[in-house]
Amino acid sequence: MPAKDDPIVIKKYANRRLYNTGTSTYVTLEDLAEMVKRDEDFVVQDAKSGEDITHSVLTQIIFELENDRNGQNMLPVSFLRQLISFYGDQMQMVVPSFLEQSMLAFSKEQERLREQMSKAFGTPSMDMMGMSAQMKMVEEQTRRNIEMFQNAMRMFSPTAPAASPARESETPSEGGRSDDLRELRDQIAAMQRKIDSMGDG
Repeated sequence: MPAKDDPIVIKKYANRRLYNTGTSTYVTLEDLAEMVKRDEDFVVQDAKSGEDITHSVLTQIIFELENDRNGQNMLPVSFLRQLISFYGDQMQMVVPSFLEQSMLAFSKEQERLREQMSKAFGTPSMDMMGMSAQMKMVEEQTRRNIEMFQNAMRMFSPTAPAASPARESETPSEGGRSDDLRELRDQIAAMQRKIDSMGDG
């Protein structure tokens, strides 16, 4: 028996059916999406090999949601293009960590906004002026979040300023690598400070 705090194991069979071992029932991708929203931890394993395929299944869920005609696209085309451009690039190794930290800061801001919205819209005497103020607050928060992601992705853009010239005491290749790494460390540190300040603001 798995421990109480262990993630729920979802088995995926060759016929693409998903089996929740916690509830002993078959589930769909929509069910898994709801589990994510309820903050229920789970892992998806290939039923035959036992391989962890959680990443590919979560990616499939996002694909289905983005292609739901009754839903709304959440990933802008410009963001998708930038993200694709990083595959195979030397920046690829730092993008996942940065996106994870960005989403943590974003979630912290959104939770605070939800609480403010709930208090405001949950008041019976809420008038149109108050609703307008709340909508402006939402728009401002959205603008800040979009700017955060755009600035972050721009910082990692292939068109970013080139590294400083190599020092005379170093060979061109060694100096270039050294400067690239130094610049990358500086960029990551600056980015982390920006994320921290947004999360605390």
